[in-house]
Amino acid sequence: MPVFSRLATSPALTKHLSRGMASIMAAGALISVSHAAQAEEPRYNQISLRAEVSQDVPRDRMQVTLYTEQQGNDPAKLAADITKALNEGVEAARKVNGVEISQGGRNSFPLYDDKRQTITAWRERGELHLQSSDFASLSRLTADLLGTLKMGGMTFTVADETRKKSEDALLKEAVNAFKARAQLATDALGGSGYKLVNLNLITNNTTGPMPMMRMKTMAYAESAPSQDIEAGTSAVSITADGVIEVQTP
Repeated sequence: MPVFSRLATSPALTKHLSRGMASIMAAGALISVSHAAQAEEPRYNQISLRAEVSQDVPRDRMQVTLYTEQQGNDPAKLAADITKALNEGVEAARKVNGVEISQGGRNSFPLYDDKRQTITAWRERGELHLQSSDFASLSRLTADLLGTLKMGGMTFTVADETRKKSEDALLKEAVNAFKARAQLATDALGGSGYKLVNLNLITNNTTGPMPMMRMKTMAYAESAPSQDIEAGTSAVSITADGVIEVQTP
């Protein structure tokens, strides 16, 4: 009989291996209990704190929505007329430096008679969105296009790049404000110092665009005075939200 077979079936070896496995399992159980005790160990003197800093940032991005809406009996001709008016607007906008162009919504729907059984006409609407940081250029372009298009609305927002610069500048201020509050709380509790448990920096971008105007059909004479534009400001803020553990003497 091979040696390995004799060893495997030896009662003495089997008893020895059983004792070894029992020792390993007991050690593993002790380690597990120790880790569980550490995980469940209560922590004291932990305080949740919050600090917020903000800055008013000028709205430096102008957005204009122009549209054309027509009604007719021939849906194909109606669609062609809408496309022609929008294309003329896009062509004119492309000639102005710094103006971004994007197509807005476009929809067409039938109009029925009083009994809602027969289609009597079709109505179609298409939109064009323009935006720029050059208010004067976009204002002149808008006035020129109002000969063929109508104004759906004008809004002002903070440009992404401007907002990011403001947030970067506020980041350090938010951390310093949190540290000041942490030290204040530590002193109030008579602590000798504190440990930072966790800290979250939250950017608050809840301020939406400021609507300036929304009107129906408008017509501007060449001699009409230009409107003074006041874009206003938006508040950009960062909140430092975290937990500290105060150390007692």
